[in-house]
This record gives sequence, C-alpha cells and structure tokens, in this order.
Amino acid sequence: MRVYFSGILILIFGFISAQELKDSNAIEVNYFAGNIIQHAPDLAHLITGHPEGVLFSFSKKPHGRQEWQSAYNFPDYGFYFLYQDFKNEFLGHNYAIGIHYNFYFLKRKLMFKVAEGIALASNPHDNVTNSKNGAFGSKLLGNVNFVLNYKKDNLIDKFGIEAGFIFTHFSNARIKAPNSGINTWNINVGLNYNFDNIENKIIDSTSFNIKFKQPVKYNLVLRSGINESPIVGSGTKPFYHIGFFADKRLNRKSAIQFGAELFLTNSFIEFIKYKSIAYPNLNINPNTDYKRVGVFVGHELFINKISLEAQIGYYVYKPFKNDIAIYDRLGMKYYLSNKIFTGVSIKTHGFLAEAMEFAVGVRL
Repeated sequence: MRVYFSGILILIFGFISAQELKDSNAIEVNYFAGNIIQHAPDLAHLITGHPEGVLFSFSKKPHGRQEWQSAYNFPDYGFYFLYQDFKNEFLGHNYAIGIHYNFYFLKRKLMFKVAEGIALASNPHDNVTNSKNGAFGSKLLGNVNFVLNYKKDNLIDKFGIEAGFIFTHFSNARIKAPNSGINTWNINVGLNYNFDNIENKIIDSTSFNIKFKQPVKYNLVLRSGINESPIVGSGTKPFYHIGFFADKRLNRKSAIQFGAELFLTNSFIEFIKYKSIAYPNLNINPNTDYKRVGVFVGHELFINKISLEAQIGYYVYKPFKNDIAIYDRLGMKYYLSNKIFTGVSIKTHGFLAEAMEFAVGVRL
C-alpha cells in the first residue's frame, strides 16, 4: 500500500505545483443514495440495503490564465472528501479523500467530475471477526468516482443547486486478499456556493483552434507494486509490468496508443502450485509458466502536466487460465518533463481489480 500512497502523493504535489492558485473558490456538498452493483456472485450477502453518503468538494475556478484552462472550457480542480455508508453490517462505511476535476458542457449546465484518491474502510475483512466481507481485504483502499450533474450556479446570490448521478468504486486492487471491491451507482442532489464573484467565461470553448502536430512518440514504462493471490493469507509479492507502446497525438487533447507488455506477477507462482494441488480435477501443471504477454490499445487525455489514461488489452500469451483474456487499465499520469512521467493506475479484469500500479516511464 506504501507504493500507492507514494504515487498519490507525487500526483497531488504535481497537481498543486502545476496550478496557479489565484482563482476564485467554490464548494459543493452532495447527498447521494443508490445501490451496490453485484459484479460477482459472492457479493449477494453484502447487498442488504441502499447505500448513502455525502460528497464534499472544494474547487478552484480558473479564469483562463493558462492555455489548458481555455482549451478545456475552464474546468474546476481541487480536493474532495467522501463518506459512504453501505447499509451492511459486514461492509460498514468508508471515508475517502483525493483530487478531482470538474469538466463543463452545454453552456456550463452539465458537469462531469473525475475524482481519484485513497479511502479508509471501517470494517475490512478479518478471518475471525469479519470473515464475510470478501470485498475489502485491507483497511486502506483506493477510491475512484465519476459524477454527472446538472448544475446551476448563483441561483440565489452565490448559492446554486445540482443533481445527477454518482458512480463510486472502492478496492485495494488485491494488495491484500480478499478483494472483490464494491461499486455503487447513486442518484444525488446538492448545493454549491461560490465565494467570489464569477467572471464571464467563453462558453463551451472546447473547439480550441490551435493546430497541434507531433510525430509518433515511443514509450517505455515500468509499473510495479505488490499484490496477493486470491488465497487469503498467502502473502503479498511484488509484481513488474513492463510495457512498450507508441502513441500518436491527434490534437491538443488526445493521443491514441498501441503497444505490448510483459506481466511478471510473482504471486501467481505459489497460486499455480496451490490450484494444482487443491483442484486436481482442473489438471493444472504446477510448473505452468506464470508470465503473461498482452497487446493493448489506449487513449490519453492531456490536460496540463497531468493526463488521464485508459487502455484495453488482450493476452496473447497466458498459459495459466485464471482470469478472462481481456484486461483494462485506468490511470492518471504526471509529466515531470516532456520526456519523463510517473503515475498511478488500476489494472482490472472487468470489475475485478488485479493490481494497483505505480509507474515511471519515458516518452521519446
């Protein structure tokens, strides 16, 4: 988990240093309630009510001092605190903090929030006292949230309203088993308050008229961390995901990626031996190669020194048939320079997380 904290801290410090904190301030408070998504059969006993919670956000509202602000229609950025009660005795409730961006569309009436941070679980799995919680194997978790809101600022003086949908995700990315994770979808309603007078902004300036040309860039990235096999108590082991890919900038904001990567997941070594003995009917050779090779396509959204990355891949070499053949990754990167980057990402198979990755890489 220290690897993930290091990555989050680097991103937060980069996030702060990349901004000029001289703009207006605002807060949002949203109450939300909804349902747990049953993405695995063993989660049924954890769905006993309608989770509810509160999302508090503090934002800086830029006024176009930097090029990226105008290019992205003046997004807000800042920090959030989230509390969620799962209405289940085994899950308890979670607290999360992190950073967020608010992107605006439709004359700034539609807001899309992307938020990522770390969370604390009140009732993690324990073999003796809470063995039925198969969702959270550790007290410290990763948290990702997506919010889509209708938003009206300054409806009464500096107070405004908003309402829409919130998706929340909590998981430790199998740093410690068990780790099915919990995903919820929710309906929300909230208030916002602007501390300062809001300057007029160019409406929907997303059609930013700067021609952006860049040759194909080649990337080498090492993603590492620790995780545990699905066997509770088997112990955490380091993993190394080595990737090489090419990316091509399409415009100021977007690049597409094509690449391949090698997965060296050491927790698989003992897991393969365990399954070969515990499940003889599966006819698993205990010496099966634990390595995997994948090919992937991806998209990178460049904001300023921070970018958001999404990838989907397919295993072309995978002797140990434990997970589905398709994997995906969602992450955030911070460019220390034009060529060196770092970041944090979550690698999953559908809704089931496999690894929380801390990355360092070079883009040439």
